[in-house]
Amino acid sequence: MELSLEEIARLVDGRVVGDEGLMITGVNNLAGAGPGEISFFAGRRYRDAFRKTKASAVFVQNEEPALEAVQVVVPNPELAYAKTANLFASPVPRYPGVSKDAIIHDSSEIGENVSVYPGVYIGEEAVIGDGVILFPGVFVGDRVRIGKETLIYPNVTVLHECLIGARVIIHAGCVIGSDGFGYVRDGSTSVKIPQTGIVQIDDHVEIGANSCIDRAAFGKTWIKRGAKLDNLVQIAHNVVIGEGSIIVAQVGISGSVNIGRGVLMGGQVGIADHLEIGDGAMIAPQAGVAKSILPGGVVSGTPAIPHRLYLKAVSLMSRLPQLNARLRNLEKRMEEKEK
Repeated sequence: MELSLEEIARLVDGRVVGDEGLMITGVNNLAGAGPGEISFFAGRRYRDAFRKTKASAVFVQNEEPALEAVQVVVPNPELAYAKTANLFASPVPRYPGVSKDAIIHDSSEIGENVSVYPGVYIGEEAVIGDGVILFPGVFVGDRVRIGKETLIYPNVTVLHECLIGARVIIHAGCVIGSDGFGYVRDGSTSVKIPQTGIVQIDDHVEIGANSCIDRAAFGKTWIKRGAKLDNLVQIAHNVVIGEGSIIVAQVGISGSVNIGRGVLMGGQVGIADHLEIGDGAMIAPQAGVAKSILPGGVVSGTPAIPHRLYLKAVSLMSRLPQLNARLRNLEKRMEEKEK
């Protein structure tokens, strides 16, 4: 595949500085790019690679006179690169139609242009939308509904009555709709609370490999439109994740947490149950959240505190031995004066 820089610039609302007719055959990073490829420059820490790049063209935010490569000036080079990379990305492989080695219940509904690989199971009264791709080992439980053009990679389990929207991507090994972890103690034993709700995943959500989203005890666990979950994320029962939120790897969210729109969570964040995380909040990696966070709040540490306060506290840690020695010296001098 080849595209001219003029075509690419039109796609990303950019301005070409140099040969608009230059043909581009692929994308790459600054260090790895070669002739015919386009890359992007989006930060001072890449300045050295930027000077040495062999790329034929580079997305830049501001025109760079010293660069020999053709430049495409755009407001956001990384976004322009992402849009261009999608043009050159290889299409997802599709099985031609529905495999005879898939097990599909007679009462299910299968849409048009569906790709169902061997080894897929589709249960009673399940509905599979147009253009869906189900890779080997996918289990679709009874009365599950999957929207059009959704992509489900190998060995994903979608249990009974869960709802999956359109253009969702679920990566390998995920479990959607397993029982929430709900028990009541009866003396020395634990009595299971039936988990009678569902999981609802709205359109344009992406869920990383080996993540688990538990069904609700009642009602629904709800992942709203455009949310992105990384690998190995645990979402407990009755959690709500707002539109456009980003959850990085190994995050664990306890039951009945309500997460607002556009929330960002770093890796290995842990959130206690029944909390409210406001719109636009940011939670730093490995933070332990035990209290609700207001909209726009930025927190770090365990227990999580405002990020600026956390930075001040961390800056003191390396000085604690010195401060402790000074305190002991002061105590000793006070005791001598009292004597």
